[in-house]
Amino acid sequence: MSDIVRITVFVKDIKDVDAVDEVYKTFFPTYVPSRTTVAVAALPMDALVQIEALVSHGEGSIPNAPQAGDLIKLTNNTSNAPTSPLSTQTVAFSHYNYLSAQLPIDPKTGRLVTGGVKEQAAQSLKNIKTILESIDVPFDDIVKMTIFLKDLSDVEAVNEVYSTFFPDSAIARAVAYVPARTVVAASALPMDALVQMEAVVSHGDGTPPQEIEDRHGIVIWANNTDNAPKSSLSTQTVAFSHYNHLSGQLPLDPKTGQLVNGGVKEQAEQCLKNVKAIVESIDHVMDDIVKVNIFLTNIADIDAVDEVYTTFFPGGVPARRTVGVSALPENALIQIDVVVSNAEGTPPKA
Repeated sequence: MSDIVRITVFVKDIKDVDAVDEVYKTFFPTYVPSRTTVAVAALPMDALVQIEALVSHGEGSIPNAPQAGDLIKLTNNTSNAPTSPLSTQTVAFSHYNYLSAQLPIDPKTGRLVTGGVKEQAAQSLKNIKTILESIDVPFDDIVKMTIFLKDLSDVEAVNEVYSTFFPDSAIARAVAYVPARTVVAASALPMDALVQMEAVVSHGDGTPPQEIEDRHGIVIWANNTDNAPKSSLSTQTVAFSHYNHLSGQLPLDPKTGQLVNGGVKEQAEQCLKNVKAIVESIDHVMDDIVKVNIFLTNIADIDAVDEVYTTFFPGGVPARRTVGVSALPENALIQIDVVVSNAEGTPPKA
């Protein structure tokens, strides 16, 4: 269990978190991974809780050539951002760094900041920035952001704040770099917050015994294609080292920018077509996908989605999580985001 770097806890009722935490503690008596906790509208099989884990894999996956398996995790907490006995603010392993989802908590008081969703969004982002500064990692090394909103209609206000944080550095501004992004409606968030943000960060220094000097051979590759919907607030795909993070895909026709006609089947197909277009635009195939996240406004639609889904993955299906949400951007019925394996790595382009 100590190989786990991030846990995501989905509950049906936010009031159940305390009970979940009592059990949770018994599984992590000393080390605690980074963590995200969200209440959602529904879970498969009418479950009350769903837990997802991301696990470090030191021995790698090179055929017939296991690596030493001696890479260590680096964990860090700073008192300048909110701390919790049940999670570590940031856990790094190899070339990635996973931050616990940040609530709009003022670290000095331990309470939510005063104000509305804009002030809360700014505080969440400030907390992320503070955590990254504490480990000497620039803000623009973020490759993927997930934003959980209590009320999806707050997204415009959050975007106003968000765009003041990204891009951060002059270099990132010059290339207009923004991370991949997914926006999710939560039925409730811890401490009754209006917003919570989670970051995945590239970690070029690696973790010992990897040499820090080796980082100069790895860069972020960001890419957009005209064959999938574009947004000024997110990059369709951001690759770093051996992984590639895609922005959440809605069932939008890239030519018109509108929702496709039809029901959830047609929408699921369009989401997956958009994913496929992005994956193929960077010379990958659907079989390279290692993880899929599906968000549905009606959890009962899962069977219809599965009929379409299996046609896109004839060679076997990736790991997956499915969550029911109260609403999706553009009034969509479904949203899909994926993580793709990137075996060739991301060396600097000549």
